[in-house]
Amino acid sequence: MKIERIPLRGRREDVTLTTYVLDDSAELLDGAARPAVLILPGGGYLSCSDREGEPIAMAFASLGYHAFVLRYSVYGESDWSKPIEPRERSQYPRPLVDVGLAMREIRERAGEWRVDVDRVAVCGFSAGGHNAAMYATNWDKPVITDAVGEGLRPAALIAAYAVTDYVDVVERAGEMADRERTMRLAIATAYLGTSAPSQEALIAASPALIADESTPPSFLWSTAGDTLVPARHSMRLAARLADLGVPYELHVYEQGRHGLSLATQATAGSHGDLEPRPADWLRQAASWLEARFALDVPALSHWER
Repeated sequence: MKIERIPLRGRREDVTLTTYVLDDSAELLDGAARPAVLILPGGGYLSCSDREGEPIAMAFASLGYHAFVLRYSVYGESDWSKPIEPRERSQYPRPLVDVGLAMREIRERAGEWRVDVDRVAVCGFSAGGHNAAMYATNWDKPVITDAVGEGLRPAALIAAYAVTDYVDVVERAGEMADRERTMRLAIATAYLGTSAPSQEALIAASPALIADESTPPSFLWSTAGDTLVPARHSMRLAARLADLGVPYELHVYEQGRHGLSLATQATAGSHGDLEPRPADWLRQAASWLEARFALDVPALSHWER
């Protein structure tokens, strides 16, 4: 496996693409290009979670995919010579453009890494799921194409307990407990740059409201027990895709709090992150991806028949 950490914004050390590129041999794909998954950890645009980075990459690598982890612009991480104001670090469209930069890097080095650029999925968790869904709904829009050139359409979107409707985030904040309300408004401020965003800004930041026919097939999952990002966010995006005729699959598991990641011991920060039924999401997503990303396995040699 080739692991490399690549800065995407010049001297900035906070926006990076880490590769988990699988080695090849005549016994495997014999030089053929593999599909890939670009992973966006969550963290509320305040940080990028380690629990939703490398462990997810290794899980997809074990299934035969090249994996890439993007650490995109967030409010609380900075290490470069000319810092910008913290409020501006995570503000739209910077995190979204970072996804475009990552996709461009993958496309430009696809030959070296043996990546099939027609089979690259974006997979995000929580705020990373929002960022992934924003890319899936904006990949061909000027916000991306003006910044990075021709947009690269993801072949699929995987969004885990993702924010999809910022109108809902702001309008329903008053219904939440103090801790969740404070966190949701902090996340909204980090991304939109203000605690009082315009309705136009809220809509522009809401994949469930702006998805169109160019949005790729999507696998969405959440839990009914999530009090920070209610399952209705995944359900609203699914409803929008259904209206558009875009293929999708939706899983809402009854139990489980926010931020489960793999929901197994591999990513558990405490016992509450262990949930056997939501942990099935990876198997379900893998099966769903296989239908679109089936490996082009070489024909058997004479002695193998």
